[in-house]
Amino acid sequence: MSSILNKKIQSNLKFVYSGNDTLSIIFQNNEILLGVVGEFNNNIKELEKITQTNIYSRGNSLLIKSNPTKNEIVKNAIEFLVEQFNINGTIEEKDIVSSVSKFMIKQKKSPSEKNMEYIIKTPKKSVIPRSEKQKNYVRALKESDIVISAGPAGTGKTFLAVAIGLTMLLDKKIDRIILSRPAVEAGERLGFLPGDMREKVDPYLRPLYDSLYDLLDFEKIQKKIEVGDIEIAPLAFMRGRTLKNSFAILDEAQNATDTQIKMFLTRIGENSKIVINGDPSQIDLPNKSLSGLNRSKKILGHLKEISVIDFDHTDVVRHPLVSKIVKAYSSKNIDE
Repeated sequence: MSSILNKKIQSNLKFVYSGNDTLSIIFQNNEILLGVVGEFNNNIKELEKITQTNIYSRGNSLLIKSNPTKNEIVKNAIEFLVEQFNINGTIEEKDIVSSVSKFMIKQKKSPSEKNMEYIIKTPKKSVIPRSEKQKNYVRALKESDIVISAGPAGTGKTFLAVAIGLTMLLDKKIDRIILSRPAVEAGERLGFLPGDMREKVDPYLRPLYDSLYDLLDFEKIQKKIEVGDIEIAPLAFMRGRTLKNSFAILDEAQNATDTQIKMFLTRIGENSKIVINGDPSQIDLPNKSLSGLNRSKKILGHLKEISVIDFDHTDVVRHPLVSKIVKAYSSKNIDE
């Protein structure tokens, strides 16, 4: 069956090399081409991102521009995707990841190709670190018992940590994810909030929900919250607990005091990881000197079980303008 499919693939594809950096893949069947490219070129965009190549759709062909090694990786990935389309009539995101990893196992990896090692596969998307520090952060999240990260908004501190925690939960390596934040208002007085405890703290924890919903279907997240597999709670509710078989994240830790961060860190129990994230430039405490994030980094950074990652504006992966804004504010002292 496989040999028949391989012959069918070869009859549908023609490969034309131009110099050392360009490969054209010509499709004889437009239906297969559309299936491989995907709606709005989404499949090709994902393949570009994973392989760090440039892929252009031109008529009935795909044009790949990169070095010979990467061009060969894309060529094999396209053949794999054509085979998947012939078998299933559709191509899913997991197929795109498999199309590359399947071939790269056989290759000696160059530094750029080693990005494959850092891909975080979640049910809704594959998460790929975009900078060297983000890759170091992902490695630390997998290997260290405690990770402390500091840096500006948009550097992926929360999102990458939630993605790693979610994959560990789904792979049954841990029993639950615990997401926590200090209930500190960002420069505004919101006044009395109505409702029960969860309704009162939800506004403070909304960014954590956003990360979860971006990685797993809403209904599945709600179910896991209901059964306790995912717990979202303000920092004050963590006192006195021992966290076993857990992945615990303290977000916005710049708004936690020394005492609070120490309290959270000492909750760690058997087979658990703790992540402390924050942005020292966004302290909302009435007395900014009370923030314990930087002090915790200095006190604990020498311990081999603890990883400390410092991000800067070059690691911002939101809108490109965010990086420019962060850089502008960090490089100038503006007097009112």
